[in-house]
Amino acid sequence: MAVERTFSIIKPDATARNLTGAVNALIEKAGLRIVAQKRVRMTRDQAETFYAVHRERPFFGELVEFMISGPVVVQVLEGEGAVAKYREVMGATDPAKAADGTIRKVHARSMGENSVHGSDATDTAAVEIAQFFSANEIVG
Repeated sequence: MAVERTFSIIKPDATARNLTGAVNALIEKAGLRIVAQKRVRMTRDQAETFYAVHRERPFFGELVEFMISGPVVVQVLEGEGAVAKYREVMGATDPAKAADGTIRKVHARSMGENSVHGSDATDTAAVEIAQFFSANEIVG
């Protein structure tokens, strides 16, 4: 399996509860390296651009409001099969359906406040990473 990079966001519900370190521990325990990380306050424009794929869905406005409601931690993760591995570590979107020990099973409050985002493919990851990081900020 190839070494890949994927993008992660620790969402406002998790940062508000001071869970960055706990989430990072689960990421690292899974064998992924955090090669870039920063705490930011997403602007409305950033959130709308990031979630543009959902623009026509009824939850789009609520999602944008949630993502700008507090700081988030954006990250670049690296490792073998990083996209699939991180999606496994995150767990199902619905924490009630997430596997034991996953980030969402342990930390999410609901489907809306599900603590983390992860890219769904390597090409999506490249676009998402570029939205928040320049090449010199990623140190592998």
